[in-house]
Amino acid sequence: MNSHILLLIIFLLINNCSSSDPNTDDTTLNIPNSVNTYSKVDLYLTKPDESQRFSLQGTKVPLFKENLNPSITVNPEMTYQEMDGFGFSLTGGSALHLNNMGTAQRKVLLDELFRTDNIGISYLRVSIGASDLDPEVFSYNDLPNGETDVNLNRFSIEKDQEHLIPILKEILDINPNIKIMGSPWSAPKWMKTNNNTIGGSLKPEYYASYAKYFVKYIQAYKTEGISLDAITVQNEPLHDGNNPSMYMEAVDQAEFVKKHLGPAFEDSNIDTKIIVWDHNADNPNYPISIFDDTEANKYVDGSAFHLYGGSIENLGLVHNAYPDKNLYFTEQWVGVKSEFGDNLKWHARELIIGATRNWCKIVLEWNLASNSKLEPHTPGGCSECLGALTINGNSVQRNVAYYVIAHASKFVRPNSVRIQSSSNIDLPNVAFKTPEGNVVVIVVNNTQIDKAFNIKTPTESVSTSLSAGAVGTYVW
Repeated sequence: MNSHILLLIIFLLINNCSSSDPNTDDTTLNIPNSVNTYSKVDLYLTKPDESQRFSLQGTKVPLFKENLNPSITVNPEMTYQEMDGFGFSLTGGSALHLNNMGTAQRKVLLDELFRTDNIGISYLRVSIGASDLDPEVFSYNDLPNGETDVNLNRFSIEKDQEHLIPILKEILDINPNIKIMGSPWSAPKWMKTNNNTIGGSLKPEYYASYAKYFVKYIQAYKTEGISLDAITVQNEPLHDGNNPSMYMEAVDQAEFVKKHLGPAFEDSNIDTKIIVWDHNADNPNYPISIFDDTEANKYVDGSAFHLYGGSIENLGLVHNAYPDKNLYFTEQWVGVKSEFGDNLKWHARELIIGATRNWCKIVLEWNLASNSKLEPHTPGGCSECLGALTINGNSVQRNVAYYVIAHASKFVRPNSVRIQSSSNIDLPNVAFKTPEGNVVVIVVNNTQIDKAFNIKTPTESVSTSLSAGAVGTYVW
């Protein structure tokens, strides 16, 4: 054979053996010399180094091929709680920054946040009166020292009408179905044992007046065209050092609910849900003890939690004790001095995945927006709380909480249900089925190394990978 022809044949054989699909990433899947075929599954990815931030990947996820990698098995037929949504606390300070933006710039941002074809925030928490992230402390019935107003003749939501209510109305124009929860940081100080915005307890002689305070709040907001899906009785009732704050033991909260707040709502035909506790996961007995009180129990929809203490698994204990009561995750802050990657992994693992796997119907981050100086806050309020957005004038920076919530809020729409998915310490995950029948699986790589794995469903299974500390949302 001619030597030139022989060399040509050898060249062609070598070239054919080394060629592959240009989209193949066999090293990721740990399957040598294979060619990928692609599913209908989209992947939205955030990496701890911020090189990808809630980014839709350019190719679909490869279909499953036999391999030795771990698998997450999803069963859409096994269903758990129905979801109300994901979102943030819209503090008075958040509303101030949004309201101070130019009209056109604010409209673009609110569309991004609340339109259902964007990240689609579906639940908000607001403070009843001031929180510690308002420019000043106030209630809706502030009086000169020594005065009282048992009938609440001087009740007014005027402070909220400056920034908060206008922003809520703009949001409702974008998404009329968004749900809103109200939480008080304190009763008016004249109702309290120490006549102070910080600490103190609600005087028993003012229980009836305070119940009426909630009624008037809900009615005043309804007059503005704003419905309250739920209220919590007291934000962080065992943390009395914030400004504002108020101390309330479980026995007192039960007494207030069963003899005053519940009957007041009933008498006024208010269907806003009453939610107890609204504090850390380290004290599941607080809400359980209120549910144990049969008179209080009948008025209470469920309990709310934060995670500044305790284990997220404790929420499951509350569900197991009272499976008819709903669970809500209502607050977790991001500290300004912490790292994007650390927060990404922790918040996605503990809240988006951990809270929902432990029966929560909502997951809310604290808070929606601050400026680069972390303002405003009350004297003694949080001075290190990083907003999901940093807003300086019309300039907007998106921070880690924005991406954490986006990974769920865009796809896990209200009335989605959590479905069964196998647990994995290295790959914490949660799965949902949407009202349209889509499957959504959110996965965190909880390790220090890149991980290849499979997701198996009855209709379509895929082989994929996440780099160390990354979060992926997979959508069928």
